[in-house]
Amino acid sequence: MKACFMGLGYIGLPTAIIAAKSGIEVLGVDINPKVVEMTKEGKLHIIEPGLEELLREVLKSGNFKVASKPSTSDVYLMVVPTPFKGNHDPDISYIEAATKAILPLLKEGDLYIIESTSPVGTTEKMSQLIFSERPELADKLFIAYCPERVLPGNVIYELVNNDRVIGGIDSESTDKAIEFYSTFVKGALHRTNSKTAEMCKLVENSSRDVQIAFANELSLICDKAGINVWELIHLANKHPRVNILQPGSGVGGHCIAVDPYFIASEFPIESQIISKAREINNYKSFWCAEKTLDEIVKFELKHHRKPVVAMMGLAFKPNIDDLRESPAKYISTKVMQRANNASILIVEPNVSEHEIFKLSNYEEAYNKSDIVAFLVAHNEFKTLPYREDKIILDFAGVFKK
Repeated sequence: MKACFMGLGYIGLPTAIIAAKSGIEVLGVDINPKVVEMTKEGKLHIIEPGLEELLREVLKSGNFKVASKPSTSDVYLMVVPTPFKGNHDPDISYIEAATKAILPLLKEGDLYIIESTSPVGTTEKMSQLIFSERPELADKLFIAYCPERVLPGNVIYELVNNDRVIGGIDSESTDKAIEFYSTFVKGALHRTNSKTAEMCKLVENSSRDVQIAFANELSLICDKAGINVWELIHLANKHPRVNILQPGSGVGGHCIAVDPYFIASEFPIESQIISKAREINNYKSFWCAEKTLDEIVKFELKHHRKPVVAMMGLAFKPNIDDLRESPAKYISTKVMQRANNASILIVEPNVSEHEIFKLSNYEEAYNKSDIVAFLVAHNEFKTLPYREDKIILDFAGVFKK
């Protein structure tokens, strides 16, 4: 079996490597020359524990090859970005471009799969595109949608062991896709149709977003009421049927912070809670920036000098290097823009350097600072001692005291 992965990003590359390790002959395709070159050399352009060793293994075995253009295969997987255009409207042009690139290569019996997060109905739209350009293949291709469910930092395990939802445009397509994924997925493979599979991916992350919004809204209320939100949630969760999540500085990443818009843009009247959750989580980041700026002003008025401020964390979640849609990055940028020449130290222990931010060592920044804003609960930060002589804004629950 030959499989062509269109896109070697945070999901495409790990999935391609896992598929190659299972014995599938894989071609990984990316339009970014740097990604192609690094991958050919056995070097990762992303950070994922254990993945580089697997990459070198499958390159050496010959099961994994890398190119900038697709070639004839039996299975074609679209694993490309789906960004926004305009006011949070999903842009499926990358999926369209990747699909058009493989159109001349398609043959009877091939399997076409979209893994990219997509608006409901995208798989059907792509099938229409394919058959309009290649009408002789009508009813002779298998077309399906299968979203990923992985956690950065644990991708290798979860790609293999997590359950998958697989939805074809017809039952035969679903069967064919299940046959493909069963070669390297040990988790259960759940059958459905393409629209339900597309919506399932969006709903999973929207549900998380709503739950986080409740915790973030609670943190705003508790701040105004003078209540420790961490203690409150700990006590409330003693109820056998209550499980409130932990608040943070907002919501980031390319899933939870993005997928709800795919529903809200297409169903604006119906998606009241989903849309409001997005507003709350975005507002929490704005609130954290304003809170930090207020403390800077108070410090100047009290001490008659500019404070040293440590912005602790840039990643969108603890212990990773991924800055996509990061609320911490947004907060740090806003504070830097409006801090009235205060000395701002930016800390991100999981990134060695950044093209915009000059990064500081977390221990040095903590010791030098007058004001500390914890934006992400990295493990390194939890080793720091609580200092009464500093103004600590613990937006991420590093100390939870």
